Amino acid sequence: MGNDLHAPLGQNRKKPRAKGRNKLGGSGLGPVSVGLVSVLAILGLSFYTALTPLPLTAPLPQVAEAPTKPADTAVAVAKPQTLETRSPTSGAIVERSTMPDGSVVTQYSPASRDGTGPALISASRIGQDARMAAIPNPELLQDSPEGKLPVIGPDGLRPVEQYARPWSGAHGTRIAIVVSGLGLSQTGTQKAIRLLPEEITLGFAASGNSLQRWMQDARRAGHEILLQMPLEPLGYPANNPGRDTLLADQSSAKNLALLHKAMASITNYTGIMNYMGARFLSDANALEPVIRDIADRGLLFLDDGSSAQSLSGKFAKAMNMPYAFADLQLDDQLQRDAILKRLDELERIAKRNGSAIGVASAFDESVSTIAEWVREAKSRGIEIVGVSALALENQE
Repeated sequence: MGNDLHAPLGQNRKKPRAKGRNKLGGSGLGPVSVGLVSVLAILGLSFYTALTPLPLTAPLPQVAEAPTKPADTAVAVAKPQTLETRSPTSGAIVERSTMPDGSVVTQYSPASRDGTGPALISASRIGQDARMAAIPNPELLQDSPEGKLPVIGPDGLRPVEQYARPWSGAHGTRIAIVVSGLGLSQTGTQKAIRLLPEEITLGFAASGNSLQRWMQDARRAGHEILLQMPLEPLGYPANNPGRDTLLADQSSAKNLALLHKAMASITNYTGIMNYMGARFLSDANALEPVIRDIADRGLLFLDDGSSAQSLSGKFAKAMNMPYAFADLQLDDQLQRDAILKRLDELERIAKRNGSAIGVASAFDESVSTIAEWVREAKSRGIEIVGVSALALENQE
């Protein structure tokens, strides 16, 4: 107390302790309360951190891994093989794509023009450019064990239309004359092609020789051509039309094989005509598959009219195919005067009915007489047409 005696009065008092303050300078909540607040703050921060994405970097995009392809699926993803050609009939660009599954997809598109020259518009698909007449249209051929067979093209074009001889379209008096048996004699074939007017249809025997060569000569000369198929006649085999004859009692598979063999020996023909065949043409079971195959290949059938019991017209109508019947055999007598009389009779039939068809063989007398008569008939206003012009009209 000695020192306190000299201190100023009242200055030695201790300052009162502030109320509501703890030793740590807190707000008076006390140690327990401070701890509780701290725990709550830590828990809140933890929840905030867990629920809020860190803004440090943008999330990277998720890239799905492509499944590993087994080695044996390589064929399934192969690219289509595409072949581009030009249609010889329409000039269109044809793209054929072979798909991985083996199917073929064909796409047609018009070819570009350079702007020069007139635009030619064809109102009909009948006939072939004369400069290409001896060259077969590859779109109308099908590979087979027998060779290349005629078929309908991918755009619906038929051989009967492609290789037909064009005509005027005027429905006046029209006559078609078919001279058959070409290919059996070299000199006879040469003479027929050289002397007969181009309007005459030529029939090539399936058993002939060098048919493709003769076909080219005939087509270059402007002729429409047919393939002549030997069919079983009455009295076979004593009456035999030649090798590879289609027989009524033979299986349809065998007959079709022989038919296809003959078809593959030549190209650029519009159809099939019979050589003999009275028995075969009257047998429905034998004839039906043959006529159906001819129809399915876009060909016509010409019946030479030698058999009154022929069923070819009945089946042709049922299959809605081009077909025709000959009205007269012109050279059953190999004499000039007799042939001229038959030709005059053919003209009378044509004037009465609007059209007529005559058939003959490639004998010297027949060829020279027909050539002479045709020149005179044309001067009388008779139009000589290919046989396809009349066969197509019979198709419904």
